[in-house]
Amino acid sequence: MKRYAVVVALIALIGLWLAPTAPVKAEEKQYKYVGVGGCKTCHKTKKSGNQYGIWLETKHAKAYETLKSEEAAKIAKEKGLDKPAYESPQCLKCHVTAYDVEPARLGKKYKKEDGVQCESCHGPGSAYKKKKIMKDRELAIANGLNPILVEDGTAEKLCKTCHNEESPTFKGFNFKERWEEIKHPVPPKQ
Repeated sequence: MKRYAVVVALIALIGLWLAPTAPVKAEEKQYKYVGVGGCKTCHKTKKSGNQYGIWLETKHAKAYETLKSEEAAKIAKEKGLDKPAYESPQCLKCHVTAYDVEPARLGKKYKKEDGVQCESCHGPGSAYKKKKIMKDRELAIANGLNPILVEDGTAEKLCKTCHNEESPTFKGFNFKERWEEIKHPVPPKQ
């Protein structure tokens, strides 16, 4: 009987050792930021919705540039920051996508000068950027696409991580009004 128990235990251990591990959840993977240059490849045509062109006209595209202004220098001084606004983590966290990410996770087309770009909201795109993945929303989400929506409030919640009282220039935030300035829908499939 003792020998039987040992054999069963050994088989169980071998089975556990050979068993596949559970898949890593999307939020646990270390996706890379491809940069807006990687996104615009597919998102710049009228047929695709010209999301790149829409973004280019927003304040988000110029968010990093504003940190080099006289007003930003004045605010940094008033706040007692020990670095210029364009180098200060307190400012960069909301003015630059992936400002605090280790360089190994930044793709060749990533540039901090692009300010608040696609991946600030949609998540790092290295694994979901391919057209065949982007055609399937669930597959894209499984590959790192942040599943934000206006309808369920997740987009507004994400916006308010920067558009809030912590910002020295905050004057209130009306999500519906601001959304109209930045919305960039994907046209329905034909």
